[in-house]
Amino acid sequence: MRPFEGTMPLTEARAIIDTAIAPIDRVENVRVQEANGRVLARDVAAGADVPPFSRAAMDGYAVRAADTTGASRQSPVTLRCVGQTFTGQVSSRSVGPGECIEVATGAPLPPGADAVVIVEETESTDATAVRIFSPVQPQQNVGRQGADISRGQTVLTAGTFLNPARTGALSALGLTTVEVFAKPRVAILSTGDEIVDPGTPLAPGQIYDINKVTLSAVVNEHGGIAVPYRTAVDTIEDLSNAVDACLAEDLLVFSGGSSVGRRDLILDVIVTKGDVLFHGIAVKPGKPTAFGRIGRKLVFGMPGYPTSCLSNAYILLAPALRRIARLPVQATRSLKTPLAGRITSVSDRHQFYTVRVENGQAVPAFKASGDITSMSQADGYIEVPVGVGSLDKGELVEVTLF
Repeated sequence: MRPFEGTMPLTEARAIIDTAIAPIDRVENVRVQEANGRVLARDVAAGADVPPFSRAAMDGYAVRAADTTGASRQSPVTLRCVGQTFTGQVSSRSVGPGECIEVATGAPLPPGADAVVIVEETESTDATAVRIFSPVQPQQNVGRQGADISRGQTVLTAGTFLNPARTGALSALGLTTVEVFAKPRVAILSTGDEIVDPGTPLAPGQIYDINKVTLSAVVNEHGGIAVPYRTAVDTIEDLSNAVDACLAEDLLVFSGGSSVGRRDLILDVIVTKGDVLFHGIAVKPGKPTAFGRIGRKLVFGMPGYPTSCLSNAYILLAPALRRIARLPVQATRSLKTPLAGRITSVSDRHQFYTVRVENGQAVPAFKASGDITSMSQADGYIEVPVGVGSLDKGELVEVTLF
């Protein structure tokens, strides 16, 4: 057994991770239809005006604004209608003095016209005569060419997070593909003689692998591509071979083997290949978390206990991965509510205590670090800082929601 020499404050561990992170610089082309949630790698400039022509913004009649001067309900102006134009059509007629052309919303503005009178302010008296009840100004009810985007304009800059509206802007330019930063590929490695994949019959002393599933979900949710590897058994040779294989990806996240037991060997493997930057954090759950580097590849070592593993995946791995993937900081949702029951905490560690929100109260949900239901039956967590040994029933707490 090799006891921890000491544990590091959470703030210091986060600072070490932040310093080590380098955002990904690999890029790839994806279809615009699949670009939502990605990060733009190059500036995008408009090759043409949007819209590419002036168009009617309302259903009505395209007119020369000067011809409507003085029009009112009491004294309407009568214009001669010389045609109709619908969307997707270009008028073959020009609007001359005293004339108008019926137009649909989105239809190109006919030549000679500079405004549109909405249909509600008109009355068609026969096949050709239209009475105008309200004057319009030049460009009124007209979407002018280039009003949205002008040719040569930088529409989106590199580093922009693409959401539905921004992918819509790309489509408005006629683009079908766009260059984005690649998603980091994350090797997920479970370790331990007792770990087997779900679907495999359990032998005595074996348990199903939870962490490979939960870590993969966190990675995929926060901008990465999870690449699960086969489980490594507790021998130096197998762990070394597994780590070497995982280094084909952009970073490595392993679970298990990061504690202080006789068979917790993977950190010995990491040390022979690179550097362990910290091992042991003053948090609960998740004390035996490690972080290191092999060459330019970062390595996260998560505890084997499922709750400890998933908790620190949320707290440490997810923010780090988002930075590597160049994603914006995740927006958190929280609420303040009274605590439904008294809880105790270890005063020398920062605790993330899981709770359910029921009937306007935070109900304690934490069982033990090895119990996945501590997380699966929780809505979020409260933080109990170092130096605080307990929180009383009824105390107002802030719940960070998952």
